[in-house]
Formats: sequence, structure tokens, C-alpha cells
Amino acid sequence: QVRLVESGGGLVQPGESLRLSCAVFDFTVDYYAIGWFRQAPGKEREGVSCVNTFDDTTMYRDSVKGRFTISRDKAKSAVYLEMNNLKPEDTGKYYCAAAYEGCIVVLDLSSAVDSWGKGTVVTVSS
Repeated sequence: QVRLVESGGGLVQPGESLRLSCAVFDFTVDYYAIGWFRQAPGKEREGVSCVNTFDDTTMYRDSVKGRFTISRDKAKSAVYLEMNNLKPEDTGKYYCAAAYEGCIVVLDLSSAVDSWGKGTVVTVSS
């Protein structure tokens, strides 16, 4: 089973940027999607962004479009989430996830995720 390890979280001020990394171990082509989810305190986990591994197409939730960019480095077996113009509502624990379904299913359905990383915390506060 694939193993996912996140890094790059931290405390930033509104308007600043962060880059999250997800190291992917034991990946197989059976996994159609790798994505990022987040969970704020007291809220449900939600999909943020996702990349389809079979064609590298990407998807984003509406609230992060134009600010976040997901990318995948196959040579390094890593997936990144570049987050710009961060807002306090972006605060939460960010999880890397892998699924046998494509992004169109996974991004809105966390129960479709097959493997989770342990997460990295992002705090946006002045």
C-alpha cells in the first residue's frame, strides 16, 4: 500500500505563502489520484486539490482556485501544494491522500480515499 508523508506546514500571516510537500512511497499505477485535504478544528475534512496520476489533470475546490497550485514530480515521487495569498480560513491540518478513484470522485468524497498521510498543520494568523 502506498505511504504518504507530508511536510512544510507552519505559521504564516495572511497574504503569505507556503509550500507543502508529500513524499510518496510504494506508489503503483492503481492509484488514480493523489490529493490534498484539510480539516479545520471542529469541521469536517474537505478536499482542497487533486491531481489525476494517469494524465496529470488537476482539480481545486472553488475557495482556493487562483491561489493554490498542485504539482507532481514523478522523478522525485512527490506531490506539492503551493499556497499563495493565504487566508485565516485556510488554517487547518493538511493531509496528503491517494485513491483508486479519479479526482472527480475523490475531491468531494473523502470516504473514497484509500490511503492517508498523518498530516501537517497550517496556521494563518496575524
